[in-house]
Amino acid sequence: MAFFTALPHRALVAVGGEDRAAFLQGMISNDMRHVEAGRAMWAAFLTAQGKFLHEFFVVPHRDMVLLDCERARRDDLVTRLGRYKLRAKVTLAPLDTLVVGAAWGDGAPAALETADVLGTVKERGDGVLYTDPRLAGAGVRFALRPEQMEGLPLTAAAPEVYDAHRIALGLPDGSRDMDVDKALLLENGFEELRGVDFQKGCYIGQELTARTHYRALIKKRLMPVAIDGATPAPGDALTVDGRDAGEMKSVAGAHGLALVRLEAWKDGGSLTAGNARITPRKPDWMQLPQEQ
Repeated sequence: MAFFTALPHRALVAVGGEDRAAFLQGMISNDMRHVEAGRAMWAAFLTAQGKFLHEFFVVPHRDMVLLDCERARRDDLVTRLGRYKLRAKVTLAPLDTLVVGAAWGDGAPAALETADVLGTVKERGDGVLYTDPRLAGAGVRFALRPEQMEGLPLTAAAPEVYDAHRIALGLPDGSRDMDVDKALLLENGFEELRGVDFQKGCYIGQELTARTHYRALIKKRLMPVAIDGATPAPGDALTVDGRDAGEMKSVAGAHGLALVRLEAWKDGGSLTAGNARITPRKPDWMQLPQEQ
């Protein structure tokens, strides 16, 4: 069965102007040549020290590029990017005429007449649909007018249902799962989920990201977890034998995401958060250090 929902915590930034691709190429973790070739991608904007600030999908749409980002932090993203405009012919503006959403489940791409190929983009009227560029099974994302959503040939669901879906897949969702000015991209799956390109030229924060990759310095990973007991809150500490083992992030019922210290979890057992037992699960797409 296939479902769809609006994602009210996500919003759009429209990036226009003839220099938009070159401008973003020097700002973000992924290669704008994918977007110039007509494909959507996932990327991040980092501090100069290589720490996480924003994540977003980058989608070609008519004579602009759309950034699907966190609504609560959209103004911060526009402000930070705007500081680097200088004389570039680039415009940055919130876009609220389209609603961000997602569709998932068996047959979702076919029902929406989109290709089941990562990053495939399809224009639909004033809006756009694109196959999630991160992972097969993640579904289709869209930016559509409200009236266009009413005609989607899928079953309507609450945003929480999609949240459970992406948590089961191990997909992070902005600052809900990644600490601003602290998190590292490779701790949060950006390499395996196609959110960083190590062959492109320089971008802000590139040095630390590349060094972490080539020296295999990752000691923590964001992972899906099963919760047995009282549901911990995001930010609650994980422990094993009284030692720090990580931190809870998003929660959906008896499941969640947690940033797990790999050394503490090296035996593959369970961790503790308060009175709850927390059992991490490595998704099929994830590569841990010993597997690389």
